Amino acid sequence: MSAKKNEDARPEIGFGEAMRELEEILARVERDEVDLDRLAAELGRAAELLEACRAKIRRAELEVTQIVQRLEAPEGGS
Repeated sequence: MSAKKNEDARPEIGFGEAMRELEEILARVERDEVDLDRLAAELGRAAELLEACRAKIRRAELEVTQIVQRLEAPEGGS
C-alpha cells in the first residue's frame, strides 16, 4: 500500500521525460530484459506515462486552438 502512495506522490513528469522513460521501458521489454515478476509493474508504469503524455497533448492542442481563435478574431470584438 505504501508503494502506491509513493507513486501517487510523484511530481508531474514533463512530456520529454515521460517519452524517454516510455522508450526505455519498451526497449527493456523488447530485449526481454524485464523479469516476469516485474513485467506487470513496468507495463503499469508505461500505461501511466502514456496517459500523462496524452493529457499533455490534449492540453497543448486546446491552448493552440484558443490562441489561433484569438488571433483570427476581428479586432474590436464585433
